[in-house]
Amino acid sequence: MPEPDRGRRGFVAASGAALAAVPVARARAQRPAARAPLVVTGPWEIGGLAPARSGHVFQRMQVAETLTGVAEEGTPAPGLAERWTVSPDGLRWRFELRRGVRFHDGAPLDAQAVVRSLREATTPPAMLSLAPIDTIGTTPDGAVEVRLTTPFGGLAALLAHSSTLILAPACWGADGSVRAILGTGPYRITALSPPQQVDAQRWEGWTGGAPPEVEQVRYLVAGRAETRALMAESGQADLAYTLDPASVARLRARRGVSIAAVMLPRTAIVKVNAGAAPLGDRRVRQALSLAIDRAGIARALLRDPELAAGQLFAPSLAGWHDPTLPPLAHDPARAARLLDEAGWTLRDGARRDASGRALELPLRTFPDRPELPIVAAALQAQWRELGVAVPVSIGNSGDIPIAHRDGSLRLGLAARNYASVPDPTGTLLQDFGPAGGDWGATGWRDDGVAAALGALARGGLDASQAAAARARVARTLHEALPVIPVAWYRQQVAVSARVTGIRLDPFERSYHLASLRWRA
Repeated sequence: MPEPDRGRRGFVAASGAALAAVPVARARAQRPAARAPLVVTGPWEIGGLAPARSGHVFQRMQVAETLTGVAEEGTPAPGLAERWTVSPDGLRWRFELRRGVRFHDGAPLDAQAVVRSLREATTPPAMLSLAPIDTIGTTPDGAVEVRLTTPFGGLAALLAHSSTLILAPACWGADGSVRAILGTGPYRITALSPPQQVDAQRWEGWTGGAPPEVEQVRYLVAGRAETRALMAESGQADLAYTLDPASVARLRARRGVSIAAVMLPRTAIVKVNAGAAPLGDRRVRQALSLAIDRAGIARALLRDPELAAGQLFAPSLAGWHDPTLPPLAHDPARAARLLDEAGWTLRDGARRDASGRALELPLRTFPDRPELPIVAAALQAQWRELGVAVPVSIGNSGDIPIAHRDGSLRLGLAARNYASVPDPTGTLLQDFGPAGGDWGATGWRDDGVAAALGALARGGLDASQAAAARARVARTLHEALPVIPVAWYRQQVAVSARVTGIRLDPFERSYHLASLRWRA
């Protein structure tokens, strides 16, 4: 991964193939300083043009938009659809589009363009594939109509997900592949160099609000948190996302950089293969959980004591966080007793079964979120004290879903955002439905959880019924531990003194570049 050249403001690649052909320093030198791009850096590579793969990048950069949005309180809000209605039987949803909207190539936003994008978004793993969709079509008066096979109250929430971005008709190839990104947002792409760079410019035809003050923006991928922090410190990045705790502490003491923070509905979890021995035994999962010193991890590694996860859902996840649940405890003595009961006794410093086989549980994780490898090392040490050997493998984020699907996963440490759409029900259905999910259950199912999530998804519940269904899901996951919570998240972003008007999105859908201003 390229390192920043501290002697220049431009981000200079270690090899010419990594970034665009023209170095940033040279490009900046050729234009007035006031017109230099606003640079955002983060860890997430552009894995392809399809919204299901990299739509989160284009959505956060405000290049493309979705049919629905998210209100501040976390409920579905108008997006490209200014309003929607649902038939009394819950099977027909009608979306009326904003008038006067155009794509970046000048083509008008119409129902046919929306239908094309949404039909492509029904293919797994796109979030819309969770909805029981029968047909997606147009109405004679130019609205979009979605017909369902069964009622599904969460449809508006799913339509806010980045995998449902609405793209211009010219973006699609004859084979259904995405050939370009032409959206309707306040910024249009001027250069795209996957997997590491996006350049965009203010779209003068945007009708969604006041024109952005910042004319040019750039997204640069930097895989290492230390690199992103150095880019912020040296002035090579105006916004640096996903920083490690040590870098945050250092940057707080630097002039010219401030730290903005917001609590996220995201949790660091250990994904457990409950379909493989010995993790199918709840006592073993409980023992692993009881051996975790969450308070110590939050205090010493994350440098924020409030991030110790007492349950799966963080307090920022309104309606799902249950304050009546007893917090997940740190009790190594009880953990040892549970392993003894499960037949894993301590001999020669290792937990062994009756045949003498040692208890070894490989753990996979990835460095895209910089805290995960250091948390993995802490878990390894804490479980070693229990007599459980946990070899740690640090690879790509895609390794965990692959291992989930082929059955080779034992433990996987990841960070899961439970509000990637306004209603977490869709994400939870993806994770804890009957078949499990890439970032949720493996080899575990609970009919009560599936029924509660199904009822929430269908909609039509009154407030007390919905609260009871959410509580049922939260309590079952808390007790059965198909995933083991470790820590909650606070997004911390380094912000350059060059800009003002920073807004952090707790749902991680937007960098809100259109609201930023150059500081006078």
